[in-house]
Amino acid sequence: MTNQSEATRDMLQTQLKELDQIFHDTMETLNTVSGSERVAKWKARTSALITASLGQKEGQKFAALQPGPSFSNDLVEEFTDLIDYFKTPLTDLATQLRQTAPRPSTGN
Repeated sequence: MTNQSEATRDMLQTQLKELDQIFHDTMETLNTVSGSERVAKWKARTSALITASLGQKEGQKFAALQPGPSFSNDLVEEFTDLIDYFKTPLTDLATQLRQTAPRPSTGN
């Protein structure tokens, strides 16, 4: 069980890093349309990984996340909000896993 929870935490950290990379690449090119498309593909992959690691309920919960409309007329700000919208629940899930992971015994 410990190996599985470690693998799940590693997967979540990898997905967070991928999301950060999408953000940095998009901010470099300022092509927010392409960035948004990459985020949609990332979300689908991440949902599948969460389903495989944590079960259908958690996967569906993440897949159901849908950001609302934005009215800022600033594409960079809207893209930043999109990244944060997905980053926050993924970070919360990683934190929750860390807190519920069994502590290793000292064996003495």
